[in-house]
Amino acid sequence: MTITEFRTSPPPARTSPAGRTRPAWHVVVSLVVAALAGAGVVAAAAGGELSRDGAVALAVFVAAVWLWIFTPLDDTYVALGAAISLVVLGPLEVPEFTGTLGESAVWLLVGAFVVAAAVTTTGLPTRLVSAVVTRVGTPRGLIHATTALLTLSAFVIPATSGRAALALPVFLALAHVLADRPRVVLALAVAVPSVILTSAVASLTGAGAHLVSSEILRAATGHGFGYVQWLVLGLPLAVVWSHLAAEIALTVFTDRTDRTRPLNIPGDSFSSPRRWTDPERRILIVLTAVVLAWCTGEWHGIDPAIVALAGALAATAPGLGVTTLGAAVAAVPWPLLLFMAATFALGLALTTSGATAWLAESVFAPVAALGDHAQAAFLVTVVLVSLAAHLLIQSRSARSAVLIPVIVATATTLGVPPATAVFVSTAAAGFCHTLTSSAKPVAMFARSEDVPGFAPADLLRYSAALAPVSAALLLAFTLWVWPALGLPTS
Repeated sequence: MTITEFRTSPPPARTSPAGRTRPAWHVVVSLVVAALAGAGVVAAAAGGELSRDGAVALAVFVAAVWLWIFTPLDDTYVALGAAISLVVLGPLEVPEFTGTLGESAVWLLVGAFVVAAAVTTTGLPTRLVSAVVTRVGTPRGLIHATTALLTLSAFVIPATSGRAALALPVFLALAHVLADRPRVVLALAVAVPSVILTSAVASLTGAGAHLVSSEILRAATGHGFGYVQWLVLGLPLAVVWSHLAAEIALTVFTDRTDRTRPLNIPGDSFSSPRRWTDPERRILIVLTAVVLAWCTGEWHGIDPAIVALAGALAATAPGLGVTTLGAAVAAVPWPLLLFMAATFALGLALTTSGATAWLAESVFAPVAALGDHAQAAFLVTVVLVSLAAHLLIQSRSARSAVLIPVIVATATTLGVPPATAVFVSTAAAGFCHTLTSSAKPVAMFARSEDVPGFAPADLLRYSAALAPVSAALLLAFTLWVWPALGLPTS
């Protein structure tokens, strides 16, 4: 029995060379910036612009951001430490902190991860991949067929790292078959993790950051995103963005001869039985029922978390399920769930203390001064900052925890619907392709002794081509497509 292990933290940071005792210059600069920010918070509190709780919440927030960026400490460890500090220092009450672990979003992910673990034990994903890729005849057909499958997987596996773990063996099998086509293998090595990241926006459960953003929005405004609403807004972007990312990878790393030379992928390239097994049929029924129930939630009124947990029970039911509950629960990434709960608490403290309103007014004052153009300028800024944030904060969920509270507060003051600004930022955060350490899926496909992947220079070359396309695409969706789908800009 195979259990896919889901993780969301980036690879461990490399240790400093032996004998180095002085901190790097960027750490020193960051400490100075953090100290200046702290001084500004103290001055605001002393001048009556910021309450005591607001000042404490901001100080803890700045410290958490610094630790996320400049230390190798685990993201969850930092988030929990920040949340506990808020309880001890006063901005957050104990029931508010402990209650975040009982949020619907947390239980939604618990159920979704159990169902995902059950799916992987049956070998169903490998069967579907084999059925599709063995029928393609060109590199372009292969890379776009793979893109379509990876986009669909966003509705099955609720974490980008989990999808990468599922895709890696498939990539290795294809790389073995295509050993005499190294440029095609390189294009696949770059495209697969890229598509995993860009297609996550298709589903509310496609990344933990989506639920973090939704819950912070809910805490601030009383309304988060529903499964169908996210699907309607996210799926069109996921499809277009993912296929563009795949095509760019193919264009950058292969020549015309590579792209036109036929492929021949034997049917026995993947270890999948010829006939469908009973567990595969049963889990496909469960999976279909869960997704349909999520999509029809407005009709039957059952919370998505309850649907996910019911699916988890069905997938692990004695005699009917395909695995045991204990084995499936062992695959749940509990650190991610603890991280989400802690960041919910951090966002709640920032919002209720008035800290985000003060910070938004301070940071985005130049944008507000633009008058009639302030709303458009703010949305452009949100896109660009969210695209670039991965260069500083590696964890996608941590980026949402940092950006979304400030974005919600600023959007309110500028007359931009907070839901619009939150969705734009969360979608843009899916771009994290520049460095190997920018995202776990990217790191998994980097070149190593076991993986015929890409070199850092390849990734930089690809990112340079994809970044401007991504920015233009996100701005187009923000200004024209999403308003037509019910997400106005004003």
